[in-house]
Amino acid sequence: MDKTEFIWLDGKLVKWEDAKVHVLAHALNYGTGVFEGIRVYQTPKGPAVFRLKDHARRLMDGCKVMGFDMKFAGKTYGYEDIMTAIKDAVRANKNVDYAKPCVFLSGEEVGLNPVGVPESMAITCIHMGAYLGKAGTEGAKLITSSWHRPDNLCGPAGAKVNGSYVASCLAKREAIRQGANEAVMLNSVGHVAECTGENIFIYKDGKILTPSSAECILEGITRKSIIEVARDLGYEVVETEVTRTQLNTADEVWMTGTAAEVAPVTMIDGRIIGDGKIGEVSKSIHAKFSEIANGKDPKYESWLDYVN
Repeated sequence: MDKTEFIWLDGKLVKWEDAKVHVLAHALNYGTGVFEGIRVYQTPKGPAVFRLKDHARRLMDGCKVMGFDMKFAGKTYGYEDIMTAIKDAVRANKNVDYAKPCVFLSGEEVGLNPVGVPESMAITCIHMGAYLGKAGTEGAKLITSSWHRPDNLCGPAGAKVNGSYVASCLAKREAIRQGANEAVMLNSVGHVAECTGENIFIYKDGKILTPSSAECILEGITRKSIIEVARDLGYEVVETEVTRTQLNTADEVWMTGTAAEVAPVTMIDGRIIGDGKIGEVSKSIHAKFSEIANGKDPKYESWLDYVN
């Protein structure tokens, strides 16, 4: 990760080193925040935020679930305000490829009652590069984590709530310690849910399968994009239950996410997937996705919000 110069904080652009909160901030102590991760691509028309409208809507939906008022430094922010703020933050910095807005309870409060605790919003822009490094293009190794994906009885599984990602951090650490790049997380009934920060797809028997929203997954925006792209390319995509057996015996497996984009998987739990090489289906989908994200396919122009 490469730092940038400015962070948007409660309506103002402040120097990176000056973007601070108190150690008693409620979100720091209890995880009460909602965030998004958003890719920024360099296109022939300049920097473009990928699917900004969808990210802003999901951020606001998550805040609604958490009971946040979206009021920062005395001003109430709506949908258009959030999008404007994100573009302002991207525009103020150089070499940005990833933006992370986060709405959180910043008030100095000890105790679990979040009612009346002041809110803040920060938008951090960085240059991330390839989230999974070479594994993201050459094939990732996965393990099945001993930590489960939190389900809808544990919290809002469909929202990007800060505290919910503790399980993902534990699973990611477990994967790295075992020499893998990522971890698959199962849900409470043992079905495949998703990876620590990515949705997952398999290609088997001529069909693309991916866990449905009922499987306690995050309804990823890149996931949604890939489903549409795959169908436009002529593939049948089924949102359904996926078992570990289906995963391990698939012809192809790949992950999708804002940070990871489209990342092929070549090994899970020491078992080679397919022939151990990147599959033709994921290759073709990844190629089309890259073309779209970089502003080279006018059919999907609505997915890009240009900064300048």
